[in-house]
Amino acid sequence: MNAIVKSMIANLHAKPDEASELVDEVLYGMTVQIIEDIDESWVRIQTAYRYEGYCKKANFIVDKTRTDTWRQEANHFINQSFADVLLQPRIQSAKIKTLVKGSIICSLAMEEIDPEWAAVQLVSGEIGYVRRQWLQEKIPENSLSEQQIRENVVQIALSYLATPYRWGGKSPLGIDCSGLCSMAYMLNGVYIYRDAEIVEGFPIKEISLEHIQKGDLLYFPGHMALYIGDNLYVHSSLGGNEVNINSLDKQHQQYRKDLATSITAVGSLFK
Repeated sequence: MNAIVKSMIANLHAKPDEASELVDEVLYGMTVQIIEDIDESWVRIQTAYRYEGYCKKANFIVDKTRTDTWRQEANHFINQSFADVLLQPRIQSAKIKTLVKGSIICSLAMEEIDPEWAAVQLVSGEIGYVRRQWLQEKIPENSLSEQQIRENVVQIALSYLATPYRWGGKSPLGIDCSGLCSMAYMLNGVYIYRDAEIVEGFPIKEISLEHIQKGDLLYFPGHMALYIGDNLYVHSSLGGNEVNINSLDKQHQQYRKDLATSITAVGSLFK
């Protein structure tokens, strides 16, 4: 059965228990497949990027037809850290919903409204308004050049700078290392594996360190980072408590010896 996330963030747990490990977050408007009905409160789900876990039923609208329609029509995502969806296209209006970066929304064409605003449809069917500049059109897979993707993933990863580290997190409220890298790619129409390893069946393939370019991925034991060029990488660092930039260069002020000397693999979308 297919479903749409209707909460700002749906927590994905390792077990059907709110006290169990948070393994991922599924954001508003994302679609999932319910693969097992556990009890009156919990379901086991698989995300669009093939990640599995347990989620509270209250987070979803469960309806195959509506989910299929939403997949076709929800054509934009939020590119601002946070965006309020308002009842009217004016700043003093009442708030319907707050969405985080990466949330999926359906933008509607309404010519009569102020061009600074965009009309959007929520998963509930309600119509609301957000600032047009906070919306970005979803990027179809394989529609960008290699150079565009490399530049874009770097810029998106950098937009999360100073976001607090959160185990299993994937939003500006808190993000982990693989959450940061997977969101940078997902917002460019590419689904990579959610955890800090290269997995068969996903688009990232191993390359040698000497061939690394911006937008490629660095893997360490239980950790990953996104390379941004000039021996620098951006990552959500448990040790640093937030998303920050470090260097592979011994002479650099931001050098992290523990990471620079423990690279287990380098991955690229372009092999």
